Amino acid sequence: MSEQENEQEESVRFADLSLSQPVQDALVEIGYETPSPIQAQAIPVVLSGRDLIGQAQTGTGKTAAFALPLLSMLHPKDEGPKAIILAPTRELALQVSESISNYGRNQKRLEVTAIYGGTDFVRQFKALDRKPAIVVGTPGRIMDHIRRGSLDLSRISHVVLDEADEMLRMGFIEDVEWILEHTPAERQTALFSATMPPRIAAIAKKQLKDPVTVAIKASTATVSTVRQRFIKCNGMHHKLEVLANLLETEERDAAIIFTRTKSAASMVADELAVHGHSVEAIHGDISQGRREKSVALLKEGKIDILVATDVAARGLDVDRISHVFNFDIPDDAEPYIHRIGRAGRAGRSGEAILLLTRRDFRKLRDIEHTTRQQMQPMPPPSRALIAEIRQAKLEKKIAKIIEEGKINRERTAITEAVTNLETDAETLAAVLLKMLQTGKPLPSSSPSSDREPRREREPRESRGPRNDRDFDRDRAPRQDRFSDRDRRDRDFDSPRPRSERRDQESPPANADMDRYRVEVGHDHQVKPGNIVGAIANEAGLDAKYIGRIDIFDDHSIVDLPKGMPKEVLKQLKKAWVSGQQLQMTKVIEKKRKFFKK
Repeated sequence: MSEQENEQEESVRFADLSLSQPVQDALVEIGYETPSPIQAQAIPVVLSGRDLIGQAQTGTGKTAAFALPLLSMLHPKDEGPKAIILAPTRELALQVSESISNYGRNQKRLEVTAIYGGTDFVRQFKALDRKPAIVVGTPGRIMDHIRRGSLDLSRISHVVLDEADEMLRMGFIEDVEWILEHTPAERQTALFSATMPPRIAAIAKKQLKDPVTVAIKASTATVSTVRQRFIKCNGMHHKLEVLANLLETEERDAAIIFTRTKSAASMVADELAVHGHSVEAIHGDISQGRREKSVALLKEGKIDILVATDVAARGLDVDRISHVFNFDIPDDAEPYIHRIGRAGRAGRSGEAILLLTRRDFRKLRDIEHTTRQQMQPMPPPSRALIAEIRQAKLEKKIAKIIEEGKINRERTAITEAVTNLETDAETLAAVLLKMLQTGKPLPSSSPSSDREPRREREPRESRGPRNDRDFDRDRAPRQDRFSDRDRRDRDFDSPRPRSERRDQESPPANADMDRYRVEVGHDHQVKPGNIVGAIANEAGLDAKYIGRIDIFDDHSIVDLPKGMPKEVLKQLKKAWVSGQQLQMTKVIEKKRKFFKK
């Protein structure tokens, strides 16, 4: 094996790399001009027909490194499939197929098909019947189709193994070797791997012919455009509080929050939703369709936050992500590197913030040693900063309403209230502001309020020999909360509140409330906290004014105060919860029955 040096002339552009004209046109349309180091070195190798071993961390542009030359070499008249790309997870397979389709946007009759588990075979049979030029898939489902005869690899001329070390870690490497045995001996093979464990090196030696190795040895193992910081936290309650404050104070676009376990991901997402954030959780217990919908919502800007486990986030590539929050520190450096690679894509700057408890510092030092990069400590957001930001947001909202005008009726009401209550406009405005706070009052900016919080006693699961069991069981997580909630809100945390067993058409419990139907229910894995958070965020309504919530299979019923403004209800119709639009409609009583209005 020969090895190219990790050097890239600054003058190299995509136009210099002998890519086909349709591919070059697509890159111009997308706005890409300068290749990354892995792209600049790998593309000429692949175009030359040589086998390739590419070593580079996530976020360095590996997909384009093999996709662009592959698209340049494929002939539209060739009967497919001509290329197969193996990926460790369905998320990565889907992401790679979408990227290839984007790069091949100007190539006529180009078909790219993603094949992965968790979806029905019928749709995949139809896609494969069209003989796509490129098939991207996970090893298990690719094997299934080969055995069923629905996927014929006899015409394959190009094979790509993406994130080979991850396929090894997940136990797929035998499947990969089995698939390779079903491809022609005369093929071009490209293997990409962040690391090169002995088993992967052995496969490369056996399956690749005189490969060229392109090893991108960056000065640090992490993405250079991502600033890395950590905050010391005192237990779970404090971590939740700090996370909520960071989401308010950090100037950001989209964010992804990583947890170690599935139950922790759900818990964090529920807490953030209750406090008005547009958030979804993705993990192993979430259906593939739901996961794809959540990622699409993030890309489209309909939600701003994803809470994810490491496996569920594999292959996630969303340009909007500016921040990565590590709610739980991973056990070693490799998943940490993958995590923060989600920010700082395509040369953009990004932020990675790690929330640490005292027992996490050994892992922090191990990660710093591996990445050869020291993380900088940062203080939790101060109450003064939070107050300043909330004040600025309030003033911006007020300025917008003033600019729009149409407040004559409100002016009259204020004038009458000042007279009737024998008060002044300033006092009345303060009262109205207090009434309208959505669970985020303006905090005192007094320095005394920024004292270090008292360290919480670690949960029993965190102490002694069982120090890593915080969220590892399927039971509900410990109910630490970062703000006080009344008994009604705490009851919302049970999977199926007792009130759900009553007749959904019964009248609201409070005569001052109206009933509304929303088109999201148990089928969509919604929880009351998700609904409360969406309504509080969209309607500017304090969570305590939201009444009983009854969740059914395909919809839910929620009690809201009488006289909700039409403009607010119109906005709530468009709100998204658990991948569904609420489509809120009022329920009216008629002969002791309730129907949608």
